[in-house]
Amino acid sequence: MNRQIAVECTGVVKDFGTGSVKQRVLQGIDWQVPIGATTFLVGPSGCGKTTLISIIAGLLTATSGTVRILDQEITKMRPGRVVKFRADCLGFIFQQFNLLPSLSAVENAAVSLVVQGSTLASAKRQAAALLDQLGMDKNKHKYPNQLSGGQQQRVAIARALVHNPKIVISDEPTASLDAQAGREVMELLRQVASADDRAVIVVTHDNRIFPFADHIATMSDGRIESFRRNAT
Repeated sequence: MNRQIAVECTGVVKDFGTGSVKQRVLQGIDWQVPIGATTFLVGPSGCGKTTLISIIAGLLTATSGTVRILDQEITKMRPGRVVKFRADCLGFIFQQFNLLPSLSAVENAAVSLVVQGSTLASAKRQAAALLDQLGMDKNKHKYPNQLSGGQQQRVAIARALVHNPKIVISDEPTASLDAQAGREVMELLRQVASADDRAVIVVTHDNRIFPFADHIATMSDGRIESFRRNAT
């Protein structure tokens, strides 16, 4: 087992459709995502970023190739096992926050623990402690419509981290934020990766936040064109 690699893709191909309408979206991806770092996946719209991340997350099945996450090959897992593995090991942060409007910040952050079987009281205690760490101690009982965009994204980060996943996948985390809020969110994500020995994968078009990447993988036409350590 390579304890320095969180995700390893080998020859990952993804086709959509069949016969004359078949489209090859991923052309054979070879990619390694290191642990303890923030890795950006960048490239133009339509290049295959979302498809690749969906395969890594077990939301889509590769046509061929293998994906190993934390040294487990998810491409050979049964669907039920993939669902449990994803719930245990992965956290997701979405562009639009996806907070439930009828729940407070602490209740939103506790959702994933409740889904995993924790009691509501226990889940809320853990979520409240995490929100305090993320600077939300004075706002954790407010509802989403009472929070700024940056505050809502902090709640979304807490929801993604509360079950202590080893891999965090963030899809355009700053697209709905102004420059200052975006910088604050990226500082938090970078701290998450380095302090907790996690891997953070950020899919983004926002070149304002490129300095926060430890590594940058650039995609084009279904291929990883380059993978480099970011010199910042």
